[in-house]
Amino acid sequence: MSVSLDGYIAGPNDGPDNPGGDGAAVERLHTWGFTVDGDVRRSGPAGEMAEAMEATGAVVAGRRTVEQVDHWKGDHHGVPIFVPSHRPADPSVANYPLVTYVTDGIASAVAQAKAAAGDRDVMVHGAYTAQRAVEAGVLDEIQIHQIPVLLGAGRRLFDGLPARTELEIVRVIDTSEATHIRYRILH
Repeated sequence: MSVSLDGYIAGPNDGPDNPGGDGAAVERLHTWGFTVDGDVRRSGPAGEMAEAMEATGAVVAGRRTVEQVDHWKGDHHGVPIFVPSHRPADPSVANYPLVTYVTDGIASAVAQAKAAAGDRDVMVHGAYTAQRAVEAGVLDEIQIHQIPVLLGAGRRLFDGLPARTELEIVRVIDTSEATHIRYRILH
């Protein structure tokens, strides 16, 4: 997850009609991973991060996230996408066979994603979904791409966690555009 120094993953007024919020916040948070032509960077630390993301075997993403990106048109690098939700999927999701809505909780969504991923990692998208996965004890690691910007307002990555969670730093890669920090969650 790309996050500003003050903890935001999107700017103010983030929503389906304004993905990423006001002020081009989302573009600023993700420029580290793209060339000036808008292609995914394939070299250096950004290329290493792209390879790691594309090596995952499944995705768990919150409903808000998937609806803002139209479920990635049903294809997030060719792997199954699991969406924890309290409501069933819109009928249009039937057009995306790799997308599964899971209505019995975050633990079930993560378990299904882990089963689908086999020996590969599972990627988690969305602030609320990541918060619930931490709370449920089903998230093992967090990869943060900390961007040197203060957004001042918007959607925070870890707003509303019910308890303190201890982390262990596994790896840090520092660049002028982002500091990539991988944490292990100490359960």
